[in-house]
Amino acid sequence: MDDLHVAPGPGAPAGLTVPAADLLEQFSRASGPGGQGVNTTDSRVQLSIDLGTTTALDAVQRERVLGRLAPRLTGTVLTISAAEHRSQRQNRAAARERLAALLREAVAPPTPRRPTRRTRGSQRRRLEDKRERSALKQERRRPGRD
Repeated sequence: MDDLHVAPGPGAPAGLTVPAADLLEQFSRASGPGGQGVNTTDSRVQLSIDLGTTTALDAVQRERVLGRLAPRLTGTVLTISAAEHRSQRQNRAAARERLAALLREAVAPPTPRRPTRRTRGSQRRRLEDKRERSALKQERRRPGRD
């Protein structure tokens, strides 16, 4: 198995290289298309990586990835399954692509929120509507003693 290369992106300007030693591939029988061969071939691929110990991430990236992918993790291990193709080779490639895309997205820093302002027209319309509503409710009141 070769190292996994993640394309450059925000949070990883030089990209990432996950050593093959950090990846664990497991194979099992997949359901779905394949005819009689589906019962005999181990075409489903489970690709796992321990994000807590991998050497591919620095401390900031590790913290970001563990926070973002927390719902998908078992401890600190991320597992990707691929069984959409009939061949093991295609499923291995699909799992590696999916893992690379997931890591690339997870290391990206969060985009800062830019506060927006109401337009002058929207503020004016809001205040006019409030005045109209207030006047309508004033008219509904019982006449006071004057």
